[in-house]
Amino acid sequence: MKNLNTRSLIDLLKKTHNAEWEATPSSVDAIAWLDGLLQFLFPSNHLPKSSAYEGILKKNQIDLENILLSYLEPSGIDIDDVVDKFYHSLEGIYQDLRHDANKINEYDPASHSVNEVIVSYPGFYAIAVYRIANRLVRLGIPVLPRILSEYAHGKTGVDIHPNAAIGVPFMIDHGTGIVIGATSVIGQNVSIYQGVTLGALQVAKNLALTKRHPTVEDNVIIYARTTILGGDTVIGKNSVIGGSVFLTRSVEPNSQVFNTHQLRIVQKDSQD
Repeated sequence: MKNLNTRSLIDLLKKTHNAEWEATPSSVDAIAWLDGLLQFLFPSNHLPKSSAYEGILKKNQIDLENILLSYLEPSGIDIDDVVDKFYHSLEGIYQDLRHDANKINEYDPASHSVNEVIVSYPGFYAIAVYRIANRLVRLGIPVLPRILSEYAHGKTGVDIHPNAAIGVPFMIDHGTGIVIGATSVIGQNVSIYQGVTLGALQVAKNLALTKRHPTVEDNVIIYARTTILGGDTVIGKNSVIGGSVFLTRSVEPNSQVFNTHQLRIVQKDSQD
């Protein structure tokens, strides 16, 4: 076997890696920070001593500050201000998530308690990570929110872009295969089941700043495997969208939309 000349490859990797490390936070650090924050908000391993809460929160705050300092230029963004604003909004995020968990518990007959929803439901976990990531997006933080949302996507099968706007409360039941695009707007008291897609009619880079994904108004239920596409598509309030529906146009408020596909069941002759 001939000796391989690896110098050019190594030089390329060094150059590329250095540039990417300067512009990207560590995914390991980001996930550790997220896990620490969720454990603080919703303890599952053990309950901290009363005197420990403040110290845990302070450490988490320092961890976020260090992550942001690792890839953002302080001259371009006031990191101290961003971190301060994020933690000042944390109580609001927590209260929103309690409302989300209460709704899931109220409407899911398989749930026995709000705590069961919080500690075991993948839909709630996906919503929790979304609300944290979305707050970072609104504070102007790049890259980090997407790392968090894709981590949740991998754990739960629920793909919520952190740029989406989602009201409170919000319920995801089961969750696997749900896709909520970046410019989706979802109102209050909306329920979505597994396999639902809120997507775009067109995928083109020049549409990046265009509203490409649907608007779902208040009190809407969207059942499993339904696909709703288009930035001009609006699902009116109090509507019910049945399973396996494909929509590319708006629906008036108080509508019921169902797939009319007919299922035939034929009984075989016992001698066949």
